[in-house]
Amino acid sequence: MALRPTILNPLFTAADTLSGIGTRIAKLLEKLTGNRLIDLIWHLPNGVIDRRFAPKVGDAPAGRVCTLTVEVLAHSPPPNRASRLPYKVTCGDDTGRITLTFFHAQKDYLNQVLPVGETRVISGKIEVYDGQRQMAHPDHIVTEGQKEAIQRVEPIYPLTAGLSPKTLVKGIAGALDKLPDLPEWLDEAQIKRDTWPGWKDALLSAHHPDSLLDLDLSSPIRHRLAYDELLSNQLALAMVRMKAKRLSGRSIKGTGGLRSKVLAALPFELTGAQNRTLGEIDQDLADHTRMLRLLQGDVGSGKTVVALMTMLSAVETGGQAALMVPTELLAQQHLATLKPLCEACGVSIAFLSGRIKGKARDAILEEVRNGQTSILVGTHALFQKDVAFHDLMVAVVDEQHRFGVHQRLELANKGRGVDMLVMTATPIPRTLTLTAYGDMDVSRLDEKPPGRKPIDTRLVNLERLVETISAVQRAIKSGSKVYWVCPLVEESETSDLAAAEDRHRHLSQIIGENAVTLVHGRMKGPEKDAAMAAFADKESPNGPKVLVATTVIEVGVDVPEATVMIVEHAERFGLAQLHQLRGRIGRGDKASTCLLLYHAPLTETATARLNILRDTEDGFVIAEEDLKLRGGGEVLGTRQSGLPEFRLADLSVHADLLIMARDDTKLILDRDPDLKSDRGEALRTLLYLFEQDAAIQTLRSG
Repeated sequence: MALRPTILNPLFTAADTLSGIGTRIAKLLEKLTGNRLIDLIWHLPNGVIDRRFAPKVGDAPAGRVCTLTVEVLAHSPPPNRASRLPYKVTCGDDTGRITLTFFHAQKDYLNQVLPVGETRVISGKIEVYDGQRQMAHPDHIVTEGQKEAIQRVEPIYPLTAGLSPKTLVKGIAGALDKLPDLPEWLDEAQIKRDTWPGWKDALLSAHHPDSLLDLDLSSPIRHRLAYDELLSNQLALAMVRMKAKRLSGRSIKGTGGLRSKVLAALPFELTGAQNRTLGEIDQDLADHTRMLRLLQGDVGSGKTVVALMTMLSAVETGGQAALMVPTELLAQQHLATLKPLCEACGVSIAFLSGRIKGKARDAILEEVRNGQTSILVGTHALFQKDVAFHDLMVAVVDEQHRFGVHQRLELANKGRGVDMLVMTATPIPRTLTLTAYGDMDVSRLDEKPPGRKPIDTRLVNLERLVETISAVQRAIKSGSKVYWVCPLVEESETSDLAAAEDRHRHLSQIIGENAVTLVHGRMKGPEKDAAMAAFADKESPNGPKVLVATTVIEVGVDVPEATVMIVEHAERFGLAQLHQLRGRIGRGDKASTCLLLYHAPLTETATARLNILRDTEDGFVIAEEDLKLRGGGEVLGTRQSGLPEFRLADLSVHADLLIMARDDTKLILDRDPDLKSDRGEALRTLLYLFEQDAAIQTLRSG
């Protein structure tokens, strides 16, 4: 069994093993970086203070950090202890005087570090007040013998409340002392070509920059470190994929009979993108290895129909299929779309969620177990222990990022050699797709179904709220339904964001109580579903026409009558989120309008973001622009989208390095698939260094 190389063990010890880091500091470090030496090592500076400038006192310019050698001339404590006046210490040299000021000072301490008549080296920012030079709370006060230690370029690190820069710097220095000399995992020719330092040298240089240029993400130092991280990511994904390809699957070749019945029942023809994707999927299904394919498609691009056609191939071959969805609401919506189509081709479909209990649940499980049910749609309930299939061949997972990889595998383990289709409505830039889904083949639905009209997107200043509400009233009179999205559930003291509850109250007074309903994330499931269902109900003439909501509707109900989407404080939302929200309208044959209400003045970035949304409906274009504007760490909200969080790489700058890492990975695994060569052994160390667990498990299991 492969274990972490012992040479790395010191880096994975707790930070409180370092001198000067007790329990309290360790907790703060954990909050900031993680509580291990390796976490401190990956915590790179984001600024510098240059303390090399050492003029005479009389030449020290205001507003600049200076390191001065001075004689301590006199102490002037405030007149009494309760005074708010500062403690002053006068110092000088042969060119002039400077006053050091200290608030809430301890007299004994200052007499100790600044004894009158002695020479001291002080470093800090120079200020001029009433023509006199001052330095408030010098950053450093040392003896002449220690001058060299402080007269350097000092890194500035991101901090958290309660943690002082000195303590953090000391902790990082302690961690860097434990850096081992590791075997080189990069190709020698590549290092020479790009003039990159070795791994250890790069890290030490990153923490001891000579200037701001060394912090630049395009510097050789930062390129080297980013590449190491990206190579570990690509290598890990490729190894997992290679292992999956080795697992035997089952060849599934449908007759096409059930599919043709569904096609006849559809009110439209499939798009070119849907047909192309089904061709790719059919090839995977027919193959004897397991399918693991990502299907990316904007809201309303027709993923559900592709999923059904994929599942029907399993049914035509005599097997079963499952569709797993993150929320009950979304699962019910899929069921509503699929049920009439399954009835048209005579296929039995059932629904399972955690809310179905007792005899009703037992009956569903029995029919799945004995094969009477061909397609099972459900939530997390699908991978519970008591769910057993007669012969599960195909599993479809919708909104993949809401599930962990292990949940996906648990569902696959319900059958033998199960083929898997993973779907997402979140358009992901191509570079990010590589980092998150490099273990999958990728298909894209990049066309809208025929008959869909473009959505008219406009930017509206919040000052025009009264006009906006009048426009909503006109839309309702013409038979439309309206979404009104607010960022918060209730007003908080620290925020001026419009609250959904307040907006609901306000609109109810103007439009009518029964005409406006409210949905937010804190409502209980059944309550939320009832409000959504009432809004979606076509039959009820007196039902609600306006749905005021928080972003819970981002992935949710399909209401073809809804032709207006209003997003309040649109500047506070991410581009991807706004695009998802807009995708809730424009689902029928009527023209739709999306109003993005913003609070002026807008920042340059916010203006750029909203303009992109106004100018295009292509989710993939929007995602690429979002990446350029916000950087890889923030796009889509990393945690929300299931994308990996990089600590050294930034994909808005390092996308070319990612492509390079992918190509290098292919060469490595073609030559040495089990990483047994000298370079292979070094690459194993790299995988452990960046904690690529999935690849490490693959190494361990051979």
